[in-house]
Amino acid sequence: MAQTITLSAAHLQSLDLTPALTVIEPLLAKGDILKENLALQFAINLDRDPTDPRELSELPEVRLWFIRLDGHYPWLPLVLDWEAGELARYAAMVVPHQFSPTDGIRYNPEALEIFIMNKIFVTTAWLNQQGSSGYGRVKFMAQTLGYEIEEGLFNLLEP
Repeated sequence: MAQTITLSAAHLQSLDLTPALTVIEPLLAKGDILKENLALQFAINLDRDPTDPRELSELPEVRLWFIRLDGHYPWLPLVLDWEAGELARYAAMVVPHQFSPTDGIRYNPEALEIFIMNKIFVTTAWLNQQGSSGYGRVKFMAQTLGYEIEEGLFNLLEP
């Protein structure tokens, strides 16, 4: 079940998280946030100069909004629509990178490693708080971004 968080220029410019809160908070209240078929997507409605070659992740107001969202819901990457590319797009919003027309997004390797390790620590703790003991989703998230995680790491993170 894909749900879309729609952002306007006004939301981005004012760092207004209301569109995300409106979608995510009811899911949290109902306990539906970890449903297997939940997949969040973003629709960013931003009027842009057609000659501006920058990707959305290169626009400061867009990146800053996503950084604020990441601070509010640091576990959010777990429930994004990975198949639609939302995890890679989200990572591009918060991880320093270069964009190449031929190679696509090329993350700063150290920054991506820090991002992934942070997400592993945060999401594992959050899953434990939610009463979920399965870390398959966390491992798959790391794999989606190119990292293999040993099962032993999760043993170290047990409460």
